[in-house]
Amino acid sequence: MAQPPRLSRIPTPISHFLGYRPSPPGKVPDYLVWFWSFIGAFCGIALLQAVFSQAHYFTERGVPSIIASYGASAVLIYGAIEAPLAQPRALLGGHFVGALLGVCITKLFRLLPTEERYLELEWLAGSLCCAVAIVAMQITSTTHPPAGATALLAATNKEIRDMGWYYLPVVLLSSTLALVVALLINNIQRRYPTFWFEPATAPQPVKPPPPPNNNSEKSSPNTSGTVTPAEAEV
Repeated sequence: MAQPPRLSRIPTPISHFLGYRPSPPGKVPDYLVWFWSFIGAFCGIALLQAVFSQAHYFTERGVPSIIASYGASAVLIYGAIEAPLAQPRALLGGHFVGALLGVCITKLFRLLPTEERYLELEWLAGSLCCAVAIVAMQITSTTHPPAGATALLAATNKEIRDMGWYYLPVVLLSSTLALVVALLINNIQRRYPTFWFEPATAPQPVKPPPPPNNNSEKSSPNTSGTVTPAEAEV
């Protein structure tokens, strides 16, 4: 017997905005999908820019107002909300994996003797960042297409390159803020996420045991001339 989802144990007002529905939701009209996609994308991108461009904590550290790859994430998490690549595991994990590998590879290339030499090989650093991040996302089941740009920017964007390891908490915060907006907006008349870590699998039906074989072999008379144990007992 299948176990009930863990989110079903949470009070309904909370579990609703975490994507839980006791029964599959009905189809939402297209015009509502377009409307809430617009509202979600607008609020999500506006929130990121407000936080990183207005907070002195970030402006003093040279953090850009927004990391460009989150514009592409907005298409997925506010528009194509049922796609596997738009679910929280992909959003959070993909951007973090991309940022981590992007910074690591860029740091190795910046060990070159001069900045000029790095700029000559910037194309190689950026290509490696993106390619390695894609494979790492595949291995960790966190594939999120915009995260390829997150890795690439670590090598090719000077503002982000100069941030160094500080790029990681900025990416984590950006992903979290974008996710919070998605949970609030997408669950007003739609449903997000469809899963948090792994897609739900339908329980496999239990196969009934095979019927007894009525044509079982019947004992045949012993014509071989040998005495069987049963005959010996008699």
